Amino acid sequence: MVSIGAHLIPPRHHHPLHPELAFHKSNTHTHYIYTLITPYQTQITDSKKYMIKSLTYTIATHLTTRLTAFSGRNSSKFVMTTASEEVGFSAPRLVMKKVLAKSQSEGDGAVVRRSIGRPELKSLDPFLMLDEFSVSAPAGFPDHPHRGFETVTYMLEGAFTHQDFSGHKGTIRAGDVQWMTAGRGIIHSEMPAASGVQTGLQLWINLSSKDKMVEPNYQELLREEIKTVERGGVKVTIIAGESMGVKSPVYTRTPTMFLDFTLDPRAQMHQQIPESWNSFVYVLEGEGVFGSMDSKPVSAHHGLVLSQGDGLSVWNHGSNPLRFVLIGGQPINEPVVQYGPFVMNTQDEIEKTLQDYQYCQNGFEMAKYWRSQ
Repeated sequence: MVSIGAHLIPPRHHHPLHPELAFHKSNTHTHYIYTLITPYQTQITDSKKYMIKSLTYTIATHLTTRLTAFSGRNSSKFVMTTASEEVGFSAPRLVMKKVLAKSQSEGDGAVVRRSIGRPELKSLDPFLMLDEFSVSAPAGFPDHPHRGFETVTYMLEGAFTHQDFSGHKGTIRAGDVQWMTAGRGIIHSEMPAASGVQTGLQLWINLSSKDKMVEPNYQELLREEIKTVERGGVKVTIIAGESMGVKSPVYTRTPTMFLDFTLDPRAQMHQQIPESWNSFVYVLEGEGVFGSMDSKPVSAHHGLVLSQGDGLSVWNHGSNPLRFVLIGGQPINEPVVQYGPFVMNTQDEIEKTLQDYQYCQNGFEMAKYWRSQ
């Protein structure tokens, strides 16, 4: 038995995933004591060291019971509260590239901050573009076509009205999502529906060759229909994918996760990501540390491309809330040929698309007579 102050800790047990770590569970406190066992020290990989550093950080941010310090020869000890969402990733994702989303003009008088889709980050399979838009009437995105991919519009403030040449029309407001599969072809408009500045995110997701010519489709979710979970100073809105054991009902032809996180000051989060997926972060508000505690804080309007791995850790060391979206998807691994709002696999397919659009055929038939109101 190991004594800490007046409390007795049962015999240690090896961590099931990390045998070089043993733990003692307290009967009277909500914490674990982890011990680095000497015989395994020579086998510790960088990812294990990362987990140890991450757990060590928890002492400062989550320790609620004051313990008597102790030390032992050839061992290091640290504390993790069971309330923490701490995860020891076998291959933690780190920041590979940082891109500042600079303002630029788009549409008719609209302003966007583009992270993916810039010259320094043209795409991140399966993602083609991410814009943070800011629009005040009469500016907007009047009638324009799409083919070969999906658009995901997530309103942050204000409202936008959408209408297309098939007769579909609707308005999304702050917190609402429109997930549009353009497929073989659509022409639509997206215009402000409220006074003041309308802000939001629009993500373009590529479609595989087998799905590029499907019929257009919509999934529209009101704010009240999108699941949100709050735990330990972390709030997550689950637009697509899964977090904290909660899944989104959105169907994604290209497997995708789209999570909106807000971290209170001094909070941290640890989100699993399928290892084969590409992923990135876009910071909306505040400042945070991403991937490794040794990383420099990153502020708003930066896009962060993440390395491969099984999960991402984030810390908010600041005094203000941190808000960001974490987006990941399964790579399609097919050629991408893009001409503005048309995304296909070959140049011949692009030329055929331009011909279809010009002559109002093969999915663009209704374009001959339709104009938005």
